Amino acid sequence: MEQDRQALIHQMLKTNPDDPFLIYAAALEYRKQNDKESTLNMFKKLVDEHPEYLATYYQIGKLYEEMGKLEAAISFYKKGREVAKKQNDLKTLSELSEALMILDEDDGEVW
Repeated sequence: MEQDRQALIHQMLKTNPDDPFLIYAAALEYRKQNDKESTLNMFKKLVDEHPEYLATYYQIGKLYEEMGKLEAAISFYKKGREVAKKQNDLKTLSELSEALMILDEDDGEVW
């Protein structure tokens, strides 16, 4: 079933390679397979090509945390907070701020 979903996502990506939802879905499928390099590449593609796709920032931050790259994680959490502020997405803003607090990188700037 998972392979079917992944195959479907990749087939849809061939037709719509710039669709941010499909890129995000592909990244999550790679993540399920613990393919960190492919997951990271897809998230980076999203950040570069669709910086307004807010869900990416939390996910890429968590991935960098798991990889032991805390400075990169902090950087993406902070970038995500800026996007969340612009979009007035208080829930995501709170989640990103909490992630920073857990890493003891809360600069006090939430809202």
